[in-house]
Amino acid sequence: MEKILIYQVLPRLFGNTKKKQVFNGSIEENGCGKLNDFTKERLKQIKELGATHIWYTGVIEHATQTDYSSYGIKKDHPAIVKGKAGSPYAIKDYYDIDPDLACDVKKRMKEFEALINRTHKEGLKAIIDFVPNHVAREYYSDAKPKNVKDLGEDDVKEVFFFNQNNFYYLVNESLEGRFDMQGGAEKPYSETPCKATGNNYFANNPGIYEWYETVKLNYGIDYRNNQYHDFSPIPNTWLKMRDILLFWCSKNVDGFRCDMAEMVPVAFWAWVIPIIKESYPNIIFIAETYDPYQYRQYIFDGKFDYLYDKVGLYDKLREIMRNEGACHDITGIWQQLDGIEEHILNFLENHDEQRIASPFFAGKAEKGIPAMIISSTLNTGAVMIYNGQEFGEEAKGEKGFSGDDGKTTIFDYAAIPTVQRWLSGELKKGEISLQQFYTKLLNICKNEKAIRKGNFFDLQYVNFNNPFFNTIKQYAYLRKKENELILIISNFEDFDVSLQINLPIHAFELLGIENNQERKYTDLLTNKSGKQLFSSVSPFSIKVKKNNGVILKFLL
Repeated sequence: MEKILIYQVLPRLFGNTKKKQVFNGSIEENGCGKLNDFTKERLKQIKELGATHIWYTGVIEHATQTDYSSYGIKKDHPAIVKGKAGSPYAIKDYYDIDPDLACDVKKRMKEFEALINRTHKEGLKAIIDFVPNHVAREYYSDAKPKNVKDLGEDDVKEVFFFNQNNFYYLVNESLEGRFDMQGGAEKPYSETPCKATGNNYFANNPGIYEWYETVKLNYGIDYRNNQYHDFSPIPNTWLKMRDILLFWCSKNVDGFRCDMAEMVPVAFWAWVIPIIKESYPNIIFIAETYDPYQYRQYIFDGKFDYLYDKVGLYDKLREIMRNEGACHDITGIWQQLDGIEEHILNFLENHDEQRIASPFFAGKAEKGIPAMIISSTLNTGAVMIYNGQEFGEEAKGEKGFSGDDGKTTIFDYAAIPTVQRWLSGELKKGEISLQQFYTKLLNICKNEKAIRKGNFFDLQYVNFNNPFFNTIKQYAYLRKKENELILIISNFEDFDVSLQINLPIHAFELLGIENNQERKYTDLLTNKSGKQLFSSVSPFSIKVKKNNGVILKFLL
């Protein structure tokens, strides 16, 4: 597997250049990015940043408070839409493109197809979301192929569970909800029988912290009967999801980021992914996962290409950046991944997480530099950054439904200030410097074979008692492939350090490096060169700046 570098972006936010924003504003008040904003020039810049793939987040039609009924799109009740724009994960029509993103709503699918074509022409591959666990409460497909029946169309609504049903029904119960059922509409939202809520909430009164705007899809698991599995005959939901995946594959997408993959049975993935790959062998599947104990099951049984490592490396690096954790704990993280490293996707930001520069997280974008070095170079797996991360986006202030939580909103019509400055050529000095760092780092990951597919050797264990190396604040390791050796060091201290790093004889033996040789090296981040003895007898000396790192390349 080749190391892939993913650039995540919400089209709704990306091209929105309207600087005057109002709280909880409408699309007319706050503006909205379009698919056409991804011009040849912008895609070229994303490629130059180092990306190999671009994840277009939220392109499939989802529930919204914006009225598109004049285009034949059913209007959503505002009580069950989070924010004016709505959640990209409350899918309303699996077979359509979100109308917000179209310059010409009637030609929205053609605009998407043109975007995929432009993406490929610029040497990038395109990933979109596949949201298999839940849909919007008022799901209704007006764009489905003629031979396709809608979700729930043939359901037996008099039972909680039936393996051919698409939804779970709370028989003789109406949705009550501990949220505003009116939502500013003339009449409150009504649903009888009540369908189970998307986050496995099987009562009729979901609260404001539940995924109340969604309903759970039925993959053949009876949650009221000890999670009894009934996969024979093949559940109807499986067949519908297979057809939806094949539909989007026919649009020439290159992969799917599968939302909340662990809430869907492994048996479904084990069945559907080989079917899709039989017709589209190069398609990739990325699972949003949170349980390291299930990683191998979703890789080996479920056939996923990549899994999020949120609970592992992300959480640990977050602790370190916040002075709540130690670098030497990273050793235990990679050890747990023994044998599956190439299937892991590392990240420091995405739409679900707080921005590094936010006061809710690290408070400064620079704090993310040593962490990003580790996240991107530790193993041969995938790496992802989030649009605005490369400029140090802070996600300040309330935009609407999302509140002020350190995240860039996915529910509201809004814009990303740093991205707006980038688009208009008005980046600040610090933002330009950070962008240059990300560009340098990601291209190193893309071009250096020792990082793309090299072996790894952790140096922490031989430096625990080293007075010139703090294993709490610094992390060091080697990457080696053929005649190329790379020494990587990250420094999380708020001051510059002069380090002396012990190199064990075992590293020389295991990686096949000749010992006690004076070697030239170049720091790939700064292009500065040096020459020093590389030996198991004498420590390697190097200065590393505060909240920074070095990537030293040696030719053997």
